[in-house]
Amino acid sequence: MTALARQRADPLAIEDLDVSIPAGFQLESGDSLPDTHTRLRFFGARGAPLVLALGGISAGRDVCGPNGWWSDTIVGRGAVDFQRFTLVGLDFAPTADAKLRICPRDQARLILSALDALDVRALHAFIGASYGGLVGLALAALAPERVERLCVISAAHRQSAQALAWRGVQRRVFAYAAEKGEPEAGLALARQLAMITYRTGDEFDARFGAGIDGEGHGEIDRYLEARGRAYAAAPRRWFSLSESIDRASVGPNTVRVPTTLIACAEDQLVPLPLIRELSAALPISSGLHIINSIYGHDAFLKAPADIAPIIAQCLENAP
Repeated sequence: MTALARQRADPLAIEDLDVSIPAGFQLESGDSLPDTHTRLRFFGARGAPLVLALGGISAGRDVCGPNGWWSDTIVGRGAVDFQRFTLVGLDFAPTADAKLRICPRDQARLILSALDALDVRALHAFIGASYGGLVGLALAALAPERVERLCVISAAHRQSAQALAWRGVQRRVFAYAAEKGEPEAGLALARQLAMITYRTGDEFDARFGAGIDGEGHGEIDRYLEARGRAYAAAPRRWFSLSESIDRASVGPNTVRVPTTLIACAEDQLVPLPLIRELSAALPISSGLHIINSIYGHDAFLKAPADIAPIIAQCLENAP
């Protein structure tokens, strides 16, 4: 039996660990972080080289457990060989339902604190998709000696004005509803708007088509409303992390780590020209891989057959 077949057949060892955040830790904005610990989850046998994997603001430490947000890619498609590597995920700060001014660089500082507490000199690799990619770029710029390889998926060194506009409207919709005493309804509407930006018009046309019923609703409306109702994020935490995306800014020349980039050509939130701009300015580029997917920004979740081999190759690349 091959290592990959064995990996798919055997249950994956999973271990949770809470690492204390140093007393007095303060965000770059000056706000205080209510968290006292960084919550980590390890997958595979401990003691192997560490691969840290982070996703969007709704993703947490359950990267590839039975219900993990990236299980299809990491385990199902064999992006990470658990015979050789230990994968770790974490919950982004704040873990409490708090509204504060936090940025990807703050998340990177918390990761460095956790690595210090674990006596880990350097990660074998950092795999970051969407918001996780912004944190990865911030970490590589802040402490390049602590990351041997970086894989950034559907993220760039700065935000496009259009993406800023979309997220700003989402937050204002939520804030308006919250002022009226209906924060849950506001968050559900914000999530509906977000889903439109994550996917593509081609996918919506293929799945739902056009037209509305006598009540003024179409199939696409029912889908978006269901997605809004199903979104169970803590409202103030969601607001903080949404703003955090828009605070992301890294000088590409400061990312002095071998970096693999993956972009979806149909991504509306992180357009391909922006990732090309990053690729051209990186000091140590390990390549830009462009995939096509009707899922747009969500291709990092919905296109595991395309994404997994690139991640696996990144883990093999010489630092």
